[in-house]
Amino acid sequence: MIDIKFLRENPDIVKENIKKKFQNHKLILVDEVIDLDKKNREVMMHGDELRNERKLLSNKIGNLMKDGKKEEAEAVKSKVQDINNELLENEKLEEQYSSEIKTRMMKIPNIIHESVPIGKDDSENVEVQKYGEPIVPNYEIPYHTDIMESFCGIDLDSARRVAGNGFYYLIGDIARLHSAILSYARDFMINKGFTYCIPPYMIRSDVVTGVMSFEEMDAMMYKIEGEDLYLIGTSEHSMIGKFKGQILNKANMPYTMTSYSPCFRKEKGAHGIEERGVYRIHQFEKQEMIVVCEPEESYEWYDKLWSYTVELFRSMDIPVRTLECCSGDLADLKAKSVDVEAWSPRQQTYFEVGSCSNLTDAQSRRLGIRIKGENGNYFAHTLNNTVVAPPRMLIAFLENNYNADGSVNIPEVLRPYMGGIEKLIPKK
Repeated sequence: MIDIKFLRENPDIVKENIKKKFQNHKLILVDEVIDLDKKNREVMMHGDELRNERKLLSNKIGNLMKDGKKEEAEAVKSKVQDINNELLENEKLEEQYSSEIKTRMMKIPNIIHESVPIGKDDSENVEVQKYGEPIVPNYEIPYHTDIMESFCGIDLDSARRVAGNGFYYLIGDIARLHSAILSYARDFMINKGFTYCIPPYMIRSDVVTGVMSFEEMDAMMYKIEGEDLYLIGTSEHSMIGKFKGQILNKANMPYTMTSYSPCFRKEKGAHGIEERGVYRIHQFEKQEMIVVCEPEESYEWYDKLWSYTVELFRSMDIPVRTLECCSGDLADLKAKSVDVEAWSPRQQTYFEVGSCSNLTDAQSRRLGIRIKGENGNYFAHTLNNTVVAPPRMLIAFLENNYNADGSVNIPEVLRPYMGGIEKLIPKK
């Protein structure tokens, strides 16, 4: 959510930003907010005038009672009651206007960074840099679930019977590899100075609407029936929610945390759920990183965060590239975002395995996350980034470490988490 003062003073900039995101249907919201804000300030001013008048009359009543002018005092009391009734109606108007303003402000996208490329959707995202040489071996690489099945490592049929499409059983060496990658990612981030955390896996609605747009909420979140609770789609929601309503000590900034959690997503929309694969699913696990920092430091942290993901993947012999998200591909709260994509030798293309975003003060304004400053409190900046999200990451790992005989190499960094095993040997 942007600053209403900024919108009030720069409506043309806000409208131009909406156009850059190809959301012209939201242009009317700017004019509506300006009109409602004007009315609200008039109502608030009138409320102040009424309260001042009531204070003067209340003092007058006291003086009249002292002078024994009871009848006159009663007449003034009647005026005070009329003011109280008018104030009640005025406060209802204030509440109404404030609610209508907030509803519209929550739909107006955050101001994107000037460096963001302009484009309608993810097809117009821009490649920034490649890391590692993308190799296509001279032997066939099977589909990722076929590789897993050769190790007796996945059971989609049983999962379908138990929970439906979009779920899976990981078994044996593949399940161990999945856990090993998460453990390595956890320690990798701890060694970068991040504090490890396991957060709540459910959050309340006021946290959900604080960390994402209504469109994202509808497409992603599972609601717990009969309770004000949602299953998290990613631990960043719970982690940023941890700071809700807090005034942070400047001396403790920044907060750098890495979190593990299962994630639950509807995956509602055009992409759909795969029948055979584990690329887009309803349930997965993830290691995440979040930063809550000073506004002037957020873009420095942004570059650090995505570089950590690149470093992690390269340490496991997986070529990756970074892709700058264009304006139309940015969720409403994001000011700038970069995807990290891993090389798929089977498909001979890259696919998304992580996303790093700077949300500037958009989440902080919604959640009330402020820093105590010498000249008053101000909103913090928040960032998030995927460290690793298996089993999607397993696709990249298995393909890039697959040998002609069907075995899979275990990179040196993962061997301590795999009992020293250097290679997985297929069982069938």
